[in-house]
Amino acid sequence: MYRRGFLGRLAATAAAGVAGLTPLRLEAQPRRPPVSGADPSFETWLNRINGKHKMLFDAPEPNSGMPVVWPRVWLNGNNENYATKDADNSAVIVLRHAAIPLAMQDALWAKYKLGEVFNIKAGDAPATSNIYAKALPLPLPGTGTEALLASGAQIGCCNVALTVYSGMVAQKMGMDAAAVKAEWVAGLIPGVQVVPSGVLAVARAQEKGCAYCFAG
Repeated sequence: MYRRGFLGRLAATAAAGVAGLTPLRLEAQPRRPPVSGADPSFETWLNRINGKHKMLFDAPEPNSGMPVVWPRVWLNGNNENYATKDADNSAVIVLRHAAIPLAMQDALWAKYKLGEVFNIKAGDAPATSNIYAKALPLPLPGTGTEALLASGAQIGCCNVALTVYSGMVAQKMGMDAAAVKAEWVAGLIPGVQVVPSGVLAVARAQEKGCAYCFAG
């Protein structure tokens, strides 16, 4: 239900903006100096992408936790084959669209029933906590959102997806959309960076030299 409504909500927002526009003659408009709208924290985050090897993991879906597994596989491959350490390499994970709950703390999962919202299950029932935050039950130490952040990996969470999904959940629960979004942002796992949009972060990370891996 929520995921089907994602594009519809974006379209409605865009339509509302277009409806408010008034045709203007271009020649009548005064010239304006260019304005830099770059988020300093986002730019700082991007500038940390300076490892010997760089890989972007693009995750629009939870994909059974693979967005927080494959970066560990890639880091291990570099370390074992090229004598590097985790800190020598830049693993960049962008969580966008329906993958954003991988970046959220357990309290949000419980309060907002994120397992139901995003159709993420623990066994046969919707997950009530972030089952991808800790190490996954694999013979591969160091998986999971928290361990990857601790290793130096960079994780970005899409602001557009946070806005749209929190708004949908707020509407269903009869809550204030702005307040719910603020709580979602505050409840991200420490170290996760809110990026202006997931697609922008994917593009900018590649401009910083990252190879691309589709992780979702």
